[in-house]
This record gives sequence, structure tokens and C-alpha cells, in this order.
Amino acid sequence: MEREEAWVLLKKYLKNQNLLKHSVACEVIMQFLACHLGEDEKEWALAGLLHDIDYEETKDKPAEHGRQGAEILKEEGLSEEVIRAVQAHNPEATGVQPESPIERALYAVDPVSGFIVACALIHPEKQLDSLDLSFLLHRFSEKSFARGASREAMKSIESLGLSLEEFLEIALCAMQSKKEELGL
Repeated sequence: MEREEAWVLLKKYLKNQNLLKHSVACEVIMQFLACHLGEDEKEWALAGLLHDIDYEETKDKPAEHGRQGAEILKEEGLSEEVIRAVQAHNPEATGVQPESPIERALYAVDPVSGFIVACALIHPEKQLDSLDLSFLLHRFSEKSFARGASREAMKSIESLGLSLEEFLEIALCAMQSKKEELGL
């Protein structure tokens, strides 16, 4: 599936602009990670873009999140690699543990995108360009800040040979490259 087809499909299921921005943030972070790790940028970007395709349908049924998305993506002919990554980003609901590199990456990327947005929103300038690694690390150590962004999931990126610092730098750089689209 090409990116434009995936975007049309995503917009069929998601109407919330913040969810669409989150999807774009995850897409670009996954693409940057794939490039850094020598993986398939297109597949990784698709996994990032489409991982929450079922979110509006399952927001009141969290035990279904990732399951319905996988079914939608199967019907649309997405690769098994992308489908498993979507399932593995919510292992509590789907029972699919992140094992492959794309699965492990998406599991860490999902919370890091929200974490970086939260950092931007509390920064005086409220812009991604104003953030740097030390600001992110300082906020990361504050357990009460952005509680919904699992520190454990973000740190799991180490299983791919990246330090937390490298991961945060890649994610920030990726999101800064889409700052207009993300509105930050």
C-alpha cells in the first residue's frame, strides 16, 4: 500500500485531528528509526501511520484496541509484518508481544510521540524546535509528567541497540521535520 492510500484509509476511520497528528508523528519517527537501523522505511512508516486506525472505534473498549485494527489492515491487504506490529503495540489487549524489530520499535514509538508533544506544550515557546535532548531527559525523569507515556515502553528501545538518549534524539529530529503538519 502506498502512503497516500494509507492516509485515505486512516482518515476513513479517524476523524480526531489530534489522533491524525499522532499517527503522522509515529509514521515519521518509525521512518527515521528504520533508516537509522537499516530497515524497510516504507513498511515501518506504514506501521506507524496506521497503528491506531481502530482507536476511535475501541476507545471505550481498550481490550479491543489493536485487534480491530489488525482485522482492518488484513482486509486491506497490508503485510503480515505491519499487522503484527499493530497488534504488538498493545500487547495487553492482543496477546502479541513485541518481538521483531518493527514490533519493538512501534511499541516504543507510540508513547514517545505523545511524550514529545507534552514536552513541547509545556515549553514556553510551545514549539518542537525549542526542545533539545536535555529538556526531554529532564522531563523523562519526572514520573508525574506525561504519566500516560510509558517510560518502560520507551526504554524498551534498548532491545534494538539504541540508548534512550539516541532514541529521543531520533524521535525529536523526526518530529521536527514535520513540525508544520504537527502544528508545533
